Amino acid sequence: MNAGEDYNDDRLPWLETVEDDYSEGPSVLRIILLVLVGLAIIAAAAFGWWWYQRTATGEGTGALINAQDGDYKVKPDEPGGMKVEGEGDTVFAASEGATTNGSVDVLAVPETPVDGKAAPKASPTQVKGASRVVAPIPTGAVPKAAAPTQAAPGPSAGSATIQLGSFPTEAEANAAWARLSKRFSYLAPLGKGIARADVNGKTFYRLRVNAGSNGQARELCGKLKAAGEGCFLAGG
Repeated sequence: MNAGEDYNDDRLPWLETVEDDYSEGPSVLRIILLVLVGLAIIAAAAFGWWWYQRTATGEGTGALINAQDGDYKVKPDEPGGMKVEGEGDTVFAASEGATTNGSVDVLAVPETPVDGKAAPKASPTQVKGASRVVAPIPTGAVPKAAAPTQAAPGPSAGSATIQLGSFPTEAEANAAWARLSKRFSYLAPLGKGIARADVNGKTFYRLRVNAGSNGQARELCGKLKAAGEGCFLAGG
């Protein structure tokens, strides 16, 4: 035995290279896990397809609908269409593009309110079986029906005056009165008055009307202003 062989026999085992310790091929646990994942994917796909087919088909039977007998299009009895009540009025004409009269009549007079009538009082209902006691009425004790109260006469004419306008000539004032009294019938019985006034070297003719009380004068002016006329309570 030479020196080289003695050296090889003296090698220490912990200084030798250690080979990796692993088995050939995949483990059994990994294979089982992959199989389970694949089955889950297949099951999910099958359920999705079944759900899609269920919602897509609905409840229809798929039967064909036969066409009706006869012509597909039928000429109507009224070629112009059915006549609708109010057709041809301003609203329909405007919707069809026609030019309509949109002006407002400023000479329109407000409507006079209608006097309401009180509803008759209901008579008391007589209960069956109830005794009725009638008190004796002494002779001559029945009061006479009171006469209707007469309305108090209004203030004397001229207590409240309204002015309908001021004009440069008396003829224009008379013409304005003729127009107003014709348009507003409640002005005619009041009586008109034309007063001359000199203002800053110019002469004017004021058309005025005796309206009674101050309340009546304000009410009359309100009606005239609502109709587009000028009016105010004159001081004197």
